[in-house]
Amino acid sequence: MNPRDTIVALSTPPGRGGLGVVRISGPAARFIASTILEFRHDPEWKPWTATLAGLRGERDEIVDRVVMTFFEAPKSFTAEDVVEICCHGSPVVLRHAIDMACGVGARPAEPGEFTLRAYLNGRIDLPQAEAIRDLIHSTTLYQARVAAQQAEGSISRKLAPVKRQLLDLIALLEAGIDFAEDDISVAADAEIARRIQPVEESLAALVKSFAYGKLVHDGFSLAIVGRPNAGKSSLFNSLLEQDRAIVTEIAGTTRDLVSETAQIAGLPVRFIDTAGIREGQDLVERLGIERSYQAMADADLTLVVIDLSRAITADDHALIDKARSQGRTLIVGSKLDLPRVAHEIIECDTEVSATTGAGIEDLRARIAAAVVPPGEFEQHGGFITSVRHEQLLRESLEAIRHGRDALGHGLPHEMMLLDFYAALTPIDAITGATTADDILNRIFSTFCIGK
Repeated sequence: MNPRDTIVALSTPPGRGGLGVVRISGPAARFIASTILEFRHDPEWKPWTATLAGLRGERDEIVDRVVMTFFEAPKSFTAEDVVEICCHGSPVVLRHAIDMACGVGARPAEPGEFTLRAYLNGRIDLPQAEAIRDLIHSTTLYQARVAAQQAEGSISRKLAPVKRQLLDLIALLEAGIDFAEDDISVAADAEIARRIQPVEESLAALVKSFAYGKLVHDGFSLAIVGRPNAGKSSLFNSLLEQDRAIVTEIAGTTRDLVSETAQIAGLPVRFIDTAGIREGQDLVERLGIERSYQAMADADLTLVVIDLSRAITADDHALIDKARSQGRTLIVGSKLDLPRVAHEIIECDTEVSATTGAGIEDLRARIAAAVVPPGEFEQHGGFITSVRHEQLLRESLEAIRHGRDALGHGLPHEMMLLDFYAALTPIDAITGATTADDILNRIFSTFCIGK
């Protein structure tokens, strides 16, 4: 990708719609726009101003009335001249606008190339660029809010004081080495240890925050299991707030996994309704039951549904024990609206009625509490949501701890400096200060074309 090229792409989703936006960025953006558009008067090219124009056809006929908006460098998203042409959302018209632009000097943009240019031109840093991708791909409002805050620089602001403290520590050790021949002690061991501590604590806190950040970014899976007619599918529909699974009084109605994605406490959740677990009556049902056990093993959380309107059986206890042995489990008593028949007391985490809705909100709260790691995390984008960031921060933290151990063993300051420089490199890789081209290509290839 040549950064001096002028690029063009559709910046709205493909397909038919009321409007579609074609974006042009680069040094020839104004020339290309003035060539493919017809204006009633010579355009003034006033930044941040919309102008009515006609999109030319192959014979200079007007094929659409459009609105052109001009953003002048460096005060545009890419820090280059940018022209956005808002057409009617016909795929034919939008394709024609892109083809016309390519015919007079533009080239089609690669995935994420607009955002890449914003990064390369210093408009945003690398965590902000990655947050823009996450914002586009967000499936819940909370995900979008966290990504928007990160796009505003929350991750960079978290890392800035850590990097500054680490640089101060490196400078102190470098000065100590420079004055060593003069027998001047610049960096006492106690002072080095005091400066290591806040860096290590900050990095450890950021690494720990990924346990919650991963849930925000990826969500979690929840399997609903139980005996036939225990109320699993009804509970599944209630949590989704839609009739997704078939509910009947016939045992064995659900014979395969039924999954749907929704949200709880702003976190994406993949709900999995499973076949009722019993001795299968035929091959199809037995296969469904095997998949139910597999869903239990794979899920981040399992809801074991116990029918309170029926007697508790040994099968219920066996299912509870199996679920608990495999991971996090909540025991949910169902059919709270019906007379309780079970004489045996069984400890349920909560009781619900899918018919009346009683207890459903309490169950949602318990599900969130079961999957969110203990401890209070800052709920405003101040946590790590990227696997790449988490891995790099672990590398940095490990190097810091090696440096601390070197200090404890009385090793020369030159050896400690190697560890602290090794701790600085991953932080620079997060912010983009020392990011290799192959990493950039891997990051921006996940963007959609037009962004």
